[in-house]
Amino acid sequence: MASIADLPQSEAPIQHMVRPAKVGITSWLTTVDHKKIAIMYGVAATFYFLLGGLEALIFRAQLSVSNAGLISGETYNALVTMHATTMVFMAVMPMAASLSNLLIPLMIGARDVAFPRLNAFSLWMFIAGSLVLNASFLFGAPSAGWFGYAPLTGNDYSGIGVDFWALGLVLLATSSMSAGVNFVVTVFNLRAPGMTLMRVPVMVWMLTVIQFLLAFSFPPVAVGLILLIFDRFFGTTFYLVSMGGDPQLWQHLFWLFGHPEVYVLILPSMGVVSEVLPVFSRKPLFGQTFVIFSGIFIGFVGFGVWAHHMFTGGMGPLADSAFSIATMIIAIPTGVKIFNWLGTIWGGKIRFTVAMMFATSFIPLFTIGGLSGVMLASPPLDLQVHDSYFVVAHFHYVLVGGAIIGLFSGMYYWYPKFTGRLMSERLGKIHFWLFVIGLNLTFFPQHFLGNWGMPRRIYTYPPDAGWDAVNMLCTIGALIMAAGTGVLIYNMVISAVRGEKAGRDPWDASTLEWLTASPPAPHNFDFTPVVLSERPLWDHKHTPGMQIEEPTQPEVIHMPAPSWKPLWVSLAVVGFVLGLLLTRFNFYGDANPDVWVGYGIMIFSGLMIPVTIYRWIDEPC
Repeated sequence: MASIADLPQSEAPIQHMVRPAKVGITSWLTTVDHKKIAIMYGVAATFYFLLGGLEALIFRAQLSVSNAGLISGETYNALVTMHATTMVFMAVMPMAASLSNLLIPLMIGARDVAFPRLNAFSLWMFIAGSLVLNASFLFGAPSAGWFGYAPLTGNDYSGIGVDFWALGLVLLATSSMSAGVNFVVTVFNLRAPGMTLMRVPVMVWMLTVIQFLLAFSFPPVAVGLILLIFDRFFGTTFYLVSMGGDPQLWQHLFWLFGHPEVYVLILPSMGVVSEVLPVFSRKPLFGQTFVIFSGIFIGFVGFGVWAHHMFTGGMGPLADSAFSIATMIIAIPTGVKIFNWLGTIWGGKIRFTVAMMFATSFIPLFTIGGLSGVMLASPPLDLQVHDSYFVVAHFHYVLVGGAIIGLFSGMYYWYPKFTGRLMSERLGKIHFWLFVIGLNLTFFPQHFLGNWGMPRRIYTYPPDAGWDAVNMLCTIGALIMAAGTGVLIYNMVISAVRGEKAGRDPWDASTLEWLTASPPAPHNFDFTPVVLSERPLWDHKHTPGMQIEEPTQPEVIHMPAPSWKPLWVSLAVVGFVLGLLLTRFNFYGDANPDVWVGYGIMIFSGLMIPVTIYRWIDEPC
């Protein structure tokens, strides 16, 4: 009997489909298709990655020589704040969201996510939050640091930019929590027949762990942000010491989110590496069960290490010791993964595609960041280098040498699934060498700057400090990384138009997403595949008796219809936020009429939120 992989997509029998999808801009505004949502997340993430990189280049130019006057201290603080906020919340996280949307349904053999309209709502809330955050540039960008420590974020020390920052982050938190719940339900309820939990691909496991992290880590920071909003808008004193408040409360609420957030950023890249290395080593992943459970262990322990960011905050020796031990323990599952990856490569028939080059470089680069992280887990050492450039070097090796490098590997590997075309390997190798060389030139010397006493968040320094040559080297490295990124963008654009057609399975891969057409049809699979092993597509192609066969009767395929309702609800929520922001302005200079305009918009939008939600619930699927 023929298998579905052998049938052209157009020839496979389909008994029923829903009405044709809308076309043009309307199709994107109303879509609930996880693949289109993945593309929009990916485009937004790429834009904000470029924006965050531009912000970094500006302040790196300021630091390249001593006593530079390119920008002021206030502008420097604003650029640093927005660079970090942009890279974490608007670049790397939506890159992970793009992969989650594209891959989770395809890799588990599902037609879509469990709640397609909630998925669209998550996208629109992300877009709204990112626009609110960046609108702060029009009124004075926040300059209190991406961590927003109280009392720097109070009205006495920060302008209206912090209002945009706090409210934008609340919208982004809403987006992430919605997505987290949706994907958890999808993975545990929509897997293909025969796909037990231990047959779920490692990539899906890592993405599922981060959905739990999103669902449970964002509520604390959302609460902290709401308390900050009340302090700034309504005069409460949650963080004001003179009125009985506690600034350290903010630190606990923020870092209770902030350190699980690190694993939200890095676990997708660990999943990418765990998928790419076996394909291009022509071997199964060494110790797949250990890789899965080490990822789950990281997710659990990640909630117990947040206060290692607060060793200088005066918590006392008992708390410092507990969080130090927990931080060192979490290095163990990370080390397990590294040895699993090395065991996968060992003895393999390695094919050095660009995806493989990025995946293999991830191992040493992330290890450098991990080793300095273990060093910083020691409170005495952390007390010496805290708020120095040693810490900057550490977390950039983790987030750039780890998260970004891993996501680049995934981008080259799964780009054909998005577009149906392969990216240029020649341009990809130029991108690889420029970016990796620039990364090490930028961040490795910063270990020495930190040990030589250069603190973080200074916008200039005296000539006799002895830091000029190394800072110039760091800036040159940043420019080389920027050149590599330019090659990547050119490669993405030109390959989408003129790239070699990929076909269904260009890499001879092992997981179900390569069973579908490239790009996949709206319904993903013409038939629900029955999974017989951890490597269903490899076994289908290479193991007799393990083929994925088409059913004897065609399936009835029903896909959710496009909907305006998620966008309507998002607009109502954004209207409430904009009304609240308007109460902070005084355009007319008299008795603050804008306050009443703002409250009017808030009341109208607040009434529209339940109305639009009711219309959403009442709409048939």
